[in-house]
Amino acid sequence: MVRERFPEVRLIVNTDNPGFAIANNQAIRQSSGEYILILNPDTLVEEDTFRQCLAFMDAHPEAGAMGVRLIDGSGKFLPESKRGFPSPWVAFCKTFGLSSLFPRSPVFNKYYLGHLDEHEIHEVDVLAGCFMFMRRTALDEAGLLDEAFFMYGEDIDLSYRITKAGFKNYYYPGTSIIHYKGESTKKGSLNYVRTFYQAMIIFAQKHFSGRRAGLFILMLQGAIWFRAGLTLLTGLWRKISLPLTDTIAIYTGLIILKDFWANYFYKDPDWFKDNVLWFNFPLYILIWLGSAWLNGAYDERYNMRRLVRGLGMGALILAAVYGFLDLDYRPSRALVLMGSVWTVLATVGIRTLMHLKEFGNVNIGRERVKNLIIIGSLAECRRVENLLAVAGVSKNLTGFVAAPDCDAAGEEMLGSTRQLDEITRIFHINEIIFCSKDVRSQDIMHWMSRLGPAISYKIVPEESLSIIGSGNKNEPGELYTIEVRYNISQPLERRNKRMVDIGVCLLLFFTLPLWAVFSSERRAIASQWWRVLTGAKTWIGYASGIQKPLPPVKPGVFTVTDGLSLTGHDISTISRLHFFYARDWEISRDMEVLWRILTGK
Repeated sequence: MVRERFPEVRLIVNTDNPGFAIANNQAIRQSSGEYILILNPDTLVEEDTFRQCLAFMDAHPEAGAMGVRLIDGSGKFLPESKRGFPSPWVAFCKTFGLSSLFPRSPVFNKYYLGHLDEHEIHEVDVLAGCFMFMRRTALDEAGLLDEAFFMYGEDIDLSYRITKAGFKNYYYPGTSIIHYKGESTKKGSLNYVRTFYQAMIIFAQKHFSGRRAGLFILMLQGAIWFRAGLTLLTGLWRKISLPLTDTIAIYTGLIILKDFWANYFYKDPDWFKDNVLWFNFPLYILIWLGSAWLNGAYDERYNMRRLVRGLGMGALILAAVYGFLDLDYRPSRALVLMGSVWTVLATVGIRTLMHLKEFGNVNIGRERVKNLIIIGSLAECRRVENLLAVAGVSKNLTGFVAAPDCDAAGEEMLGSTRQLDEITRIFHINEIIFCSKDVRSQDIMHWMSRLGPAISYKIVPEESLSIIGSGNKNEPGELYTIEVRYNISQPLERRNKRMVDIGVCLLLFFTLPLWAVFSSERRAIASQWWRVLTGAKTWIGYASGIQKPLPPVKPGVFTVTDGLSLTGHDISTISRLHFFYARDWEISRDMEVLWRILTGK
């Protein structure tokens, strides 16, 4: 795309990801300008950003580098626009949350320099690597980005070396840029924790010495374990909080039902044995919730159809299991029946309360559709409307708003941007899409800041088939685009595929000697079933070398094309078969391929 649309650009193509520092250095070494700008791809600059930066640097010969005011996709100021050097105390305050507790303190929030006004020019220690406008002479003195850093820390290190070389770093708020950020940081991941703090350790080893360096590194290593543990616990809690809540509610209800039935039906409060508490009830809950999990009820917490279907299947499984239990572990069929009803009522009730708290209503599955307006010329607004329709985006398109210098007449036009305050208020607008062909970046940022983060903002570039936006600096945000949804990449279907693998393995276990004496395909089953059972392989996978750009699948004992009369050179046909397999995958797909291979039909 770059070659085709920007043939005048010198394009450097890497076959792998060498890291932020190495990749930027590749381009810096080939550059010859008086100034060098490092700019992230997940940014949007104003029309006069570069002109303002050039003027500022020309007027401040002592400046080695400068950064600008950064905002996220909702218009909120990003504090990393200006930072202090990460001394042991500064790093301690950031790691243990003191900088967040005291955001304006020059003592506790020196990392983000919270005491400095975001709207004033300041000399600062560290600039953000997403936008570093540097003087070549300063870079010649300080050196290029340190390639020991793969990601994170290289901007801190370079900022430090620029000041050591006798130049100054400036924070300049005269222009702003949007930094979407979430896609590359993923701050909730263990990989981010490890990479970020390992970068800080590299910085400490490079620039500090003696006892100070040892203390700093020890503290950073402690921070890695602390933040990693916190990340693990947070992720674990997100996964188990709802099942745990369901378990507690169901178990409590079963105890109440047990006492009620013992008194009402048997007229004996001690009728049920103690084993019902430590054996039967846990078994019931495991079957109910396990079946719900397999049906995807915990993948989409407000999908009541999956929940009730899973619990119903669990009740049927439990009814079948009940008959095989020893008499001592069969307390009462009525208890199983009442418990099944209670389980459905309790789990549905829990989700209803959660939905009420989160969305302010109990219309589960019928969340209020966002009211949307598109800002641009009539032609561009209509193009975006068609793009939304093709992408299947469910929004209530209230209408179009004319961009500056565009005709605001016509039934489809609600008015112009001069009336945007009134339009968003009167029509209760929740989302705005800006057409960057017609609306300047400066105006987009102005309206984002003016209307506030309560509204979701999207931007569609000229001729683009994607509409991008993010309301949180730590989230990847939303992407409306014409793209394929692969079933095989969905959590529920991936789990179903794994269950198919395990089910076939268990089915074959008792007949392995028979399989080993037949055809080569059947011998393959006999030799590979253990690897499939342990998850190293799957029964049906892609042919080698054809996976990209499809969702990844474990290596297959057999491939989608096995059993078909295809020539080895029919790559296009094989690719199409793989595409349809990934897009439309369901349990019957793997069973169909296995049956074809084993029967030769």
